[in-house]
Amino acid sequence: MSEETNVEPAGRLAELTAELKELREKLREGGGAKRIERQHKQGKLTARERIDLLLDEGEPSVEIGMLVAHDLYEGQAPGAGVVTTVGRVEGREVVVVANDATVKAGSWWPETITKILRAQEVAMRCRIPIVYLVDSAGVNLPYQGGVFPGQYGAARIFYYNSVMRRYLKIPQLAAVMGPCIAGGAYLPALSDVILMVEGTSFMGLGGPNLVKGATGQTVGAEELGGAKVHTELSGVAHYMLPNDPACIAKLRELVAALPQDVAPVTREVTPPTRTAFDLYDLLPEDHRQPYEIRDVLDCILDGEGLEEFQPGYASEMICGTGYIDGMAVGIIANARGMFPPASGGPPHFGGIVYTESAKKVAYFIETMNRHKTPLLFVQDVSGFMVGSQAEHSGIIRAGADFVEAMATATVPKLVLTLNHASGAGYYAMAGQGFDPDFILSLPTGRMGVMEGASAVMALFGTQLDKLKAEGLVPDEELTTRMDEVRAEYDRQLDARFAAARGFVDEVVLAEELRPSLSLLLRAARQNPGPHIGLFHLTEGAS
Repeated sequence: MSEETNVEPAGRLAELTAELKELREKLREGGGAKRIERQHKQGKLTARERIDLLLDEGEPSVEIGMLVAHDLYEGQAPGAGVVTTVGRVEGREVVVVANDATVKAGSWWPETITKILRAQEVAMRCRIPIVYLVDSAGVNLPYQGGVFPGQYGAARIFYYNSVMRRYLKIPQLAAVMGPCIAGGAYLPALSDVILMVEGTSFMGLGGPNLVKGATGQTVGAEELGGAKVHTELSGVAHYMLPNDPACIAKLRELVAALPQDVAPVTREVTPPTRTAFDLYDLLPEDHRQPYEIRDVLDCILDGEGLEEFQPGYASEMICGTGYIDGMAVGIIANARGMFPPASGGPPHFGGIVYTESAKKVAYFIETMNRHKTPLLFVQDVSGFMVGSQAEHSGIIRAGADFVEAMATATVPKLVLTLNHASGAGYYAMAGQGFDPDFILSLPTGRMGVMEGASAVMALFGTQLDKLKAEGLVPDEELTTRMDEVRAEYDRQLDARFAAARGFVDEVVLAEELRPSLSLLLRAARQNPGPHIGLFHLTEGAS
């Protein structure tokens, strides 16, 4: 319900939002009430309870990959057993990785590795501290083939640990708040500081059962690798705390003591001219229908609004500057509708990239990059224009210039998907393959090569043309096959499908959009250096 109007939002965005909220509630339960109760009986908080204590109360946070794997493993791996979040601790942006021990004892699925690596990449690109809340039984053995080997297997976590520690100087704080077994012990060991909780945490390359099998030695977990052992005997850990709340309080104290060099934003913030809840009315019921993108931007940007760049040229692409929570940002957005070119000729279709719009955006990106202004790509793109006129105008070269300017811009890049993210237009609008800092989507986002109707024509067009020439119509079998293709495309185009596979960082609600963009933009601004690739080593690193 809108707090501003007390009116329940309706329409396509509202319907998809309700479905997303229901899915989120289910995923937040982790392994379910019984396993949460078991965790509490062991004297431990759950992963989400720990994160709630760690992060500043009332401040925005963005959970990266909440929907990952939700539609896999028959629903037995909510969140892939790990919670990864960007938030604030003592006013400072941080990344948090917390094993969810209510899901298969926090063991690592293949997607667990993907989420941890993504969290580490965020820390490396943004140069912000990362906090590990460890409570894991290790590799989920039935799926070890997708966890243990490979360039992006579990070993990559420790590679990133090492790069952050030796070269990037990114603070890494680890709290062992449950089991931490086998190779997983290198995650805290490669951190700057290790905290352990008395009586509930264990850290060792092998647990008691493995030790007995390998050496014949019988030893209890506490005696083998408990908090007292590692803080007083081995010297591996640095702080022993009596319980979870005390451990979290110590982590907050340690984060507060970290040095910080980036100057705070001092510009006065003016509220947007439209509310977040206006988005429920602004976005169309049918994703194919036009809407006014400038009104959408008025829900996101500070009250000064958008200062447009070349507004009368290639107007199917919006470029301009504005502010989000006092921070300057360059906006590149697809407009939807029909736009007659000033030079005459047939109108341009919104959401399509033409030669002129590609040139306009390439120049704008290069200008923002010279000015060191972060970029926000607002996607509702169906692809690049095709046909003889487009090809003769040099759209391939113009598109290549667009892509190159986007790919090599060294400023922070954020992406928001409103509706379509299709074809090569998705790539040019800072698709995931080009390593933007963060990718968000509204529940209305649709990501794929093409829409279902276009896919049907691509797959069955020849047959349909032949039937039409013969004066015939598709029979029941062909109609059924076409309907199945449309349905499968709709399923895969859904934002939740993309989020389940890590193609977007989070699907956000309309009312979460501006706070999330503000938080992530602040996090990205912590790194004054180039934002290219997964991370960038400083010159003269030693």
